[in-house]
Amino acid sequence: MGDLERELRDLSTWLETPDPPDVTARVRAQLTAPAPRRRRWGAYVAAALVALLVAVLPPGRAALADAMAGLLRFAGVTVVTSSAPELPVGTPSPLPSQRAAALDEAQRAVRFPIRLPAKLGPPEQVLVADPDDTGACRVATLLYDGGALRIDAFDGHLDLAFHKQTVRPGAEWTQVDGDFAIWVGGPHVLAYVDRSGEVRRETARLAASTLIWQEGDVSYRLEGDLTKLEAIAIAGSLD
Repeated sequence: MGDLERELRDLSTWLETPDPPDVTARVRAQLTAPAPRRRRWGAYVAAALVALLVAVLPPGRAALADAMAGLLRFAGVTVVTSSAPELPVGTPSPLPSQRAAALDEAQRAVRFPIRLPAKLGPPEQVLVADPDDTGACRVATLLYDGGALRIDAFDGHLDLAFHKQTVRPGAEWTQVDGDFAIWVGGPHVLAYVDRSGEVRRETARLAASTLIWQEGDVSYRLEGDLTKLEAIAIAGSLD
């Protein structure tokens, strides 16, 4: 079994869709064919499985895997792993209209509940950013350890909020509280995507290891000098 087929099989554990017996039988038949045909059909089967995933993933759990293009899309984040990006230079700009706020003020500024991780306690600083025409902010950020550790929370309804390219391949599937998540275990370039869908290159910066997951209508990214297990433990302690 190739890496692509293995990853797609792993991803299928998060899908809530009826079994497709006819497709499964056809795939088994091709996988048990003689070696030359198996290699030829392997690409067709992989492409069909990618297309099937795109079709059946529930909108509320907006997860997409297009491994052949080196693209992983989940909730509000797009991870590009197929190329080494150009590293940002200079000091990055903050997110649009970003400002510091007390925790209670920040809660009034966003439409989703701001949840604190029990593993970390109260944040040292809270930021809100990118308000809409009504003044409701799109992003809330909790900062710890002088800003070296952060949790970004944003509306899960949005197609894109952050765009990232890994300096080295390192995105993998994982779980938070038994649900789908993505772990990027290496440095990557991070830039903000505004409400119109444009990547704000001026916000680009080199980010640390990151865990990405979604709960309800809120998407999260935890960034810091953490192992995958440490990050998952923090994410699972949101209260």
